Parts: sequence; C-alpha cells; structure tokens
Amino acid sequence: MKTLMLFSTRDGQTREIAAYLCSQLSELDVETAMVDLNRTDNVDWTQYDRVIIGASIRYGHFHPALDRFVKKHAAALQAIPSAFFAVNLVARKPEKRSPQTNSYTRKFLLRSPWQPDACAVFAGALRYPRYGWFDRFMIRLIMKMTGGETDTSKEVVYTDWGQVADFAKEIVQLSHK
Repeated sequence: MKTLMLFSTRDGQTREIAAYLCSQLSELDVETAMVDLNRTDNVDWTQYDRVIIGASIRYGHFHPALDRFVKKHAAALQAIPSAFFAVNLVARKPEKRSPQTNSYTRKFLLRSPWQPDACAVFAGALRYPRYGWFDRFMIRLIMKMTGGETDTSKEVVYTDWGQVADFAKEIVQLSHK
C-alpha cells in the first residue's frame, strides 16, 4: 500500500513542500503517489492506506478545488488516516505556524466535513519576479501592511524545512482508523 499526496498550488511552493514530504516519507520507507488536486476528480481509495492534502492560500482563500474535493470525498477521507497542511505567507511569522494560530487553517478546519488526524501550517515563498504585475502589486501592498519583504526583485523562501521533516515523522505514526 502507499500514501496519496494531493496538493493544490498557485506558484509552486506547495508542490515543492509536497515533494519534500514525499522524499522524507520515502526515507522512512513509505511509498507515495503525488497528484495535483486541481487535476484529479476520482481516486481509487483502495490503493492507499493514508492520504495527505496540502493547499496554499492566495488573498485569504484556498483554491476552490480544495473545498470541492473535500466535500465530494469526505467519507473516504474520514475512513483512512489523513493529514492536511496549509501553506501561506502569514506563517512566515513563527506564532502563525500552527492550525490553532493560523486563521486560514482554523477557518478551513471549522467548516470542513473532513477532520484530518494531523495538521500543519508551513510558511510559503515570496516570488515577486514570477508574479504578474497585479499580483506583484497586491502582494507587495500586503507585505508592506504586514511588515514583510517589499523589494520586488527578490525571491524569499520562508519554508522551515525542518518543520516539514518533522511533519513527515508525524504522518508515519498515523494508524488505521
């Protein structure tokens, strides 16, 4: 059996975190299959003994595909060991890196029909040169208001890779329901 890693990304950092988690799980003798949540609708749940979903925040919201997927597959998600991780720039501040202190993750979990067995919040990456003009302008404005990086020539990765590795160890400990 193997672990299904589903991810929803906007600029690629959630995909990078998912890939890193898969590599960490592989080192712990866990086979994984990584799939873009935005490009899948049907899942053969009998192929997996565990599921992980990772999703990013943009302008205060997860991609709508996350809610659609969770609602459609809530029973299957609840039936096997599962984990969720959120990726956002608010989590660049250490006090905003837990499901309890990160408002986006807290809101998602409160309204979601799926309650994962493990949950984490990771800081994302700020990639000004890759953004279109509107996103670059808006994200810079948000960063200015929240005391973040405003130099639009920079790319800054805020992800704490040690935190991600620790989450992989937590996922391995998830047992069958």
